[in-house]
Amino acid sequence: MLTQGTKACADLLLNTDTLSQNEDDMLICLPGDRLCRVEDNIVVGQGTYEQGGYIYASKSGIINIDESNEKCQIVSVHKPGFHLTIPATGDVVTARVLVTTPKFAKCAIFCVRNVLLESSYRGLLRKEDVRETDKDRVDIYKSFKPGDVILARVVNQMEQSFMLSTAEAELGVVVAYASDYRKNRIPMVPIGWSEMQCPQTTIKEPRKVAKVLPESSIKSEK
Repeated sequence: MLTQGTKACADLLLNTDTLSQNEDDMLICLPGDRLCRVEDNIVVGQGTYEQGGYIYASKSGIINIDESNEKCQIVSVHKPGFHLTIPATGDVVTARVLVTTPKFAKCAIFCVRNVLLESSYRGLLRKEDVRETDKDRVDIYKSFKPGDVILARVVNQMEQSFMLSTAEAELGVVVAYASDYRKNRIPMVPIGWSEMQCPQTTIKEPRKVAKVLPESSIKSEK
């Protein structure tokens, strides 16, 4: 079963306009993720670039926020201690939806279990693997949107990609923005297992929502 610990990689991808960091959390990002606004006391560091008044990540990795001698915060991205990790059948992965069609969704896998990957793997989620029941009634466009971050299980390895499934209740969308996200960068919140809502605009959109359970409610699997 999926726990809040398993969901950590997806949670840390939430782009915010103010950055904070403590000893227990690592902020991780993918290339092109918006990190924060450019301010007088926030400057661009290694692994980032500035565009349109915002700082973006130029590579995947861990976000560092360092204090300079001029009382400025330097935002940088680095990749310490990465090891080659290949998804295996049965692994739970975190992926970003890239393209949706009536029959499948193409994804980029960037976390295997809780391990952030240096480079992403291709994932393919077929219509029949979205839900455990009512498979013939599944609508990909009502389950996922490009840009969504999902939890999925690897069910098979193909030549150049991995077959994924979100059929379990604990799998599905964990981070999503409304279709007008360019105007409103606030992540939606689940209001059921098939719908999410923007807390600011109250816009509701269909999704195959992951049911993430508290760590304390699940016994460890051996």
